[in-house]
Amino acid sequence: MSSDQPSPGSGEPPDDDRFRKGPQPPPADGSGGAWGGGTPPPPPPGGAGGPYGGGQGGGPYSGAPGGGSPYGGGPGGGPYGGDPYGSGSGVDPLAGMPPLANRGKRLLARIIDGLLIAIPVGVIMSLIVGGYDPTDPDDTGRSATVQGTVMLVYFIYEGLMLSNSGQTVGKKLMNIRVALLENGGIPAGSVGWIRAAVYTLPEFVPCCGFIFWLVNVLNCTWDKPYQQCLHDKAAKTVVVAVT
Repeated sequence: MSSDQPSPGSGEPPDDDRFRKGPQPPPADGSGGAWGGGTPPPPPPGGAGGPYGGGQGGGPYSGAPGGGSPYGGGPGGGPYGGDPYGSGSGVDPLAGMPPLANRGKRLLARIIDGLLIAIPVGVIMSLIVGGYDPTDPDDTGRSATVQGTVMLVYFIYEGLMLSNSGQTVGKKLMNIRVALLENGGIPAGSVGWIRAAVYTLPEFVPCCGFIFWLVNVLNCTWDKPYQQCLHDKAAKTVVVAVT
């Protein structure tokens, strides 16, 4: 492991992190671009803002009239409210990052990781608690013990892998990676654990854990523009292709 790996909890990628957002070239009009200075261009006539908000009729990313982009400050500040990153720029946080991962690859990565954990842990736990029939009411306790242990091991596995490199075994095989929405860095420290917890731990709730899990994983199919599941939104991460 490289010595320049970010310390847990820092959330900042090392200087040579190839997944970190690259610098954005300034626009031809000299306004300074997404991150630079310079004088911004004047607003269009009639008070209409640009494509990222501001003014009435502020384009596809504006909120209420006079609101900013979904990541900018002010009223109508988007799904996260205000500007969670303090940039105040209203710039797409994915700028300079690799493309978003294919949903099919994300599903295959989950299946690989699930089998990788469920098969060996399930076999070992079955040997410990003895054989059981999941359909037999008398074996409900042993079945729940095995399934609970599998989910707990999966949570620990995913939390460790994501906070270390942003990839599980399945994600490495599918050439995809979890990245911080803010800057494309590795979700080190608590961020990786939060993401793993929101994905796994609700399944321990007997009444509605599966329903939450189903809504969670399906959310990326209709979420725009970042294709985030609920665990991505909780951790402020996205899944990107490794290029």
